[in-house]
Amino acid sequence: MRRSVAALALTTALVPFPGSGAQASGGGAGTVAGGLNLVPMEEVTVPIIEADRIAGNMRFKLVIEAASVEALAKAAGAMPRLREATVAAALEFARLNASGMRAVDAGRLDHDLNAALKAAEPGVARVLIVEIAASYS
Repeated sequence: MRRSVAALALTTALVPFPGSGAQASGGGAGTVAGGLNLVPMEEVTVPIIEADRIAGNMRFKLVIEAASVEALAKAAGAMPRLREATVAAALEFARLNASGMRAVDAGRLDHDLNAALKAAEPGVARVLIVEIAASYS
């Protein structure tokens, strides 16, 4: 059965291609139309340890949504502390729940990161995982 070009184009338009997502510019915190207060975090990479060796790594990128413009400024200034909390939570997650041989449970990681970052900085409304991958060594 042949598909029409229009149907194929519509199907292709709905497929998320690597690198096709929105890219932030400026490298700093900012307020986006619609009242979202977002600040990106640099990519985080943590080892996946299985038994007594490093079996791979897990890497991810986050965007932190602050509750207000004031909380956004505070979160941007507290980025080293937020990154420390992120790495600690990700190491624990990778130790217990990650493998380079299976997909990362992004829902569980999201839960763990939200709890850790909200505890580190009360002005954090939520953590958005925008990219995640695990690899096997």
